[in-house]
Amino acid sequence: MSTSQNQAVKTAAELLVNTCHGAAAKGGWWNDLSTGEALTCNLPAGEKPKRNVGELLCLIHSEISEGMEGARKSKADEHLPHRLSLEVELADAVIRICDLSGGMGLDLAGAIAEKLEYNARRADHKPENRRMDDGKKF
Repeated sequence: MSTSQNQAVKTAAELLVNTCHGAAAKGGWWNDLSTGEALTCNLPAGEKPKRNVGELLCLIHSEISEGMEGARKSKADEHLPHRLSLEVELADAVIRICDLSGGMGLDLAGAIAEKLEYNARRADHKPENRRMDDGKKF
């Protein structure tokens, strides 16, 4: 991946994180309902989570599971019937991932760009190695 592609990926991911987390924060999802206390934190700086990370990850997983069910049944989404359920549930998962990352102060944008670069160099991702008997098939 070129330097300009790397920067474009980071910029796009930062926009997604800021937009998704911003919408959730504006909706009050990052404030305690009883006290109004802000629940955002900065995990990389060593701050402890103020929300249940396991719960948030399970909500992401539930969107993926709903997407699997939509794909299995080849059905339209209930709320956006002009779209496949699979694509809407994947969108929900991305939104939740970006929201979680923003609320926890994670550098998702940088991690995505670095991981794409790393994966491009991985021997086990190359077709000739995947065709081997012990290669990754999926």
